[in-house]
Amino acid sequence: MNHIEHIGIAVKNIEESTSIFEDLLGVASYKEEIVESEGVRTVFFKIGESKIELLEATKDDSPIAKFINKRGEGMHHIAFAVDDVKKEIKRLKKKGYRLLNETPKNGADNKLIAFMHPKDSSGVLVELCQERK
Repeated sequence: MNHIEHIGIAVKNIEESTSIFEDLLGVASYKEEIVESEGVRTVFFKIGESKIELLEATKDDSPIAKFINKRGEGMHHIAFAVDDVKKEIKRLKKKGYRLLNETPKNGADNKLIAFMHPKDSSGVLVELCQERK
């Protein structure tokens, strides 16, 4: 793992939350994107080396919609930057950890991603992120 790539926050209303985080952070978002395969709309902020990703469901059956229905708005995941997501998946599986997806998939912000099962990481959903080349 190289560093924390971003922290994902599930929100009900992305326009409202974007305004709040612009006020809080003192910067405008740098990117908005819809990831159809995940049923999510994202907005990214960058402060120094850190990023915040706001996530709003675009479908009622998406993972973000299910998360908000179960737990409410709040921190959804922490993402770590890796050089080779396939290699990290293999390494973690070898150590006995479960991955929610064992094949990397396309994520927001030009990343290949995979998620580790939160039951194997103290209840925290962990995302592995590799910059797409």
